[in-house]
Amino acid sequence: YHVNHKSQRLMFFHRPPTFVKHLYPSLTWSIPSTEKIIYLTFDDGPIPILTEFILDSLEEHKVKATFFCVGDNLRKNNEIGRRAIEEGHQLANHTFNHMNGWKTGNEMYFDNIYQCEHQLHHLDQNNKLFRPPYGKITRPQIKNIKKTHQIVMWDVLTGDYSKSITPKECLYNSIKSTKRGSIVLFHDNLKADKNVRYALPRYIEHFLKKDYEFRLL
Repeated sequence: YHVNHKSQRLMFFHRPPTFVKHLYPSLTWSIPSTEKIIYLTFDDGPIPILTEFILDSLEEHKVKATFFCVGDNLRKNNEIGRRAIEEGHQLANHTFNHMNGWKTGNEMYFDNIYQCEHQLHHLDQNNKLFRPPYGKITRPQIKNIKKTHQIVMWDVLTGDYSKSITPKECLYNSIKSTKRGSIVLFHDNLKADKNVRYALPRYIEHFLKKDYEFRLL
């Protein structure tokens, strides 16, 4: 998959800068491995149509993924969440209202996580995985949440939600940035619709042909 868009790689960090990882070493950015393993994740759903398209693609390729769910979306689209679980995927916590930790008081933030946890418990999802929306979280929030949850970030950001990235760029840069043990972030969010529909199936096919395995976190 070749794309001639040099400017795009300057504008968008598909991999988190190394210094950011060093600043927050207690967060899970990847799961380094000598084996050909990728951890596919999706943020912000579940929503009708797009999450269902993603589930169809995963089922077609017999691939498993982790969905970091917005609790209110899970409440409204419970049957899609149930389908994901039945097909072997796992659901995890992404707050109830997609809260920005940098702009939210700690008590409100923790309560929002709890509300999402409540929705997950209804579906017997008790894996204690949490991803902060926008990747924005403060040190006091990290300290508190780490008592009960593993905080999962990513080391490949597909950029699928960005209007400045074409579907081909999304695919090319995601493939280029992926290595063994990568945690890869796509979105089941309407902003990402066009890029996900193009990039996701091709991304999966590319790595399956290279004998990679997609695992749950």
